[in-house]
Amino acid sequence: MAPHSPTTSNNGGVSERTSTLSQPQFLFINGKYILSSDNETFPVRNPITGSVLYNCASASKVDYETAIENAHSAYQTWSQTGPSARRRIFLKAADIMESYITGDAPEFMSQEVSATMHWVKINVFATAGLFRETASLATQIRGEIVPADRPGTTIWVERQPVGVVFAISPWNAPINLTARAIAVPLLCGNTVVLKPSEFSPKSQDLAIRALTAAGLPPGCVNVLPTSAERTPEVTELAVKHPKVLRVNFTGSDRVGRIIAGWAATCLKQCVLELGGKAPVIVFEDANIDDAVEAVVFGALAFSGQVCMSTERVILHKSISREFKEKLLKKVESIKTGNHLEDPAVSISGLFTSAHAKRVMSLVKSAVDGGAKLLAGDLQVTGPRGTIIRPHILEHVSTNMDIAHVETFGPVMLLSEFETDDEAVASANDSDFSLCGSVFSKDTMRALDISKRLRLGACHINGPSLYVESTLPQGGTGGGSGYGRFGGMAGVEAFTEKKIITVVKPGLKLPL
Repeated sequence: MAPHSPTTSNNGGVSERTSTLSQPQFLFINGKYILSSDNETFPVRNPITGSVLYNCASASKVDYETAIENAHSAYQTWSQTGPSARRRIFLKAADIMESYITGDAPEFMSQEVSATMHWVKINVFATAGLFRETASLATQIRGEIVPADRPGTTIWVERQPVGVVFAISPWNAPINLTARAIAVPLLCGNTVVLKPSEFSPKSQDLAIRALTAAGLPPGCVNVLPTSAERTPEVTELAVKHPKVLRVNFTGSDRVGRIIAGWAATCLKQCVLELGGKAPVIVFEDANIDDAVEAVVFGALAFSGQVCMSTERVILHKSISREFKEKLLKKVESIKTGNHLEDPAVSISGLFTSAHAKRVMSLVKSAVDGGAKLLAGDLQVTGPRGTIIRPHILEHVSTNMDIAHVETFGPVMLLSEFETDDEAVASANDSDFSLCGSVFSKDTMRALDISKRLRLGACHINGPSLYVESTLPQGGTGGGSGYGRFGGMAGVEAFTEKKIITVVKPGLKLPL
């Protein structure tokens, strides 16, 4: 089947492309949807039913070379556009994105990643907000004047775009995290080659459709969905390519370490937002109801498949019993099931049956090792075994795998402490450093504790799952990666400082 032919807008870009779930998905290179160079495809399946939703073009090494060259060529022009022109595109894209909530977004996300309508809305509206916030940065990319010791010399430092950025965005928040991967780099004047997840190409394409419909010129963003089998070789090619000057990746710490290794061989800068195992500390003076509400949301939104999800709940011994009673009652009221059959469910299936088996294996191993199961049935259900009810464990020892690895599922681990030092030590006993929370009515105490936690973000009396597009999102090393997305931190990550000096005529330089 030949690629759908998008219409061309007045500025040469691609106008809005209509799509249906059953249509094939293609590569997007230089403003056109095209087949892969060797016509290879891969099936995209519904994770709950296993049925093939559509076939997607699988980019080859040749396609990556072509996309990078087109991005490099487009950079020569795009980097010279003014801030107002870039701002207009992002503001228009935001309006277009919001229209997708009554268009393709609900079906695409529901079918590709088992998203409930609540998660679809979060993705669509957060992405619209991200585009608007990105637009506001257009005139904030500023340099500085530096006084010079040398007479007759003027020095200033400019922030300039770097060139081609290679971005890899995940399936779990497919629209929003795709937009995050490309928006600030583009706003800064860079061009982008994007590798979306093989699990959600159509959902991720919505961010591209909005930008191209808003007038983003051809070649500024190129999208290369790729089969799992081809991913290692094409990713290594792109990371090491001499015309790719920056890399950003959101995903697992396992893959992040591989990408960081490749980038290190050519001394290439990366932004890596990787895994998390967010701790929540609940002190004896906390508002228990508020803490329970935040923990449940933070742990179970999108079935716990978020890097910011709450996994470890660290309770002061004096309130532990009350907290657990209220937590179990709250969790019991949450509806779990197949969202395709019952749209009212809050927790649906995980993204693959293999992942669901992994999560349950971690839980069962902990129970077999002596952990106490407070909630959950140790079952994986659904047509293909992807649905897991919330599971809550206590008495998890540090020698258990579940104590250290990211579960990425609807699982909470409860523990107790008596002193502040014990709480801090427990929270910091992890290779992950992305985010966490502290609950106390004594805000200054909570603030003091937050400063002792090795976290990129700490939320006081709020859920661990929280970020805004203005914020410098990222970890502080280890399994959560390094570098920051968002706001001016994103600008700093995807621009380069250039020192420029101007010398008056007649300068004498004695040897």
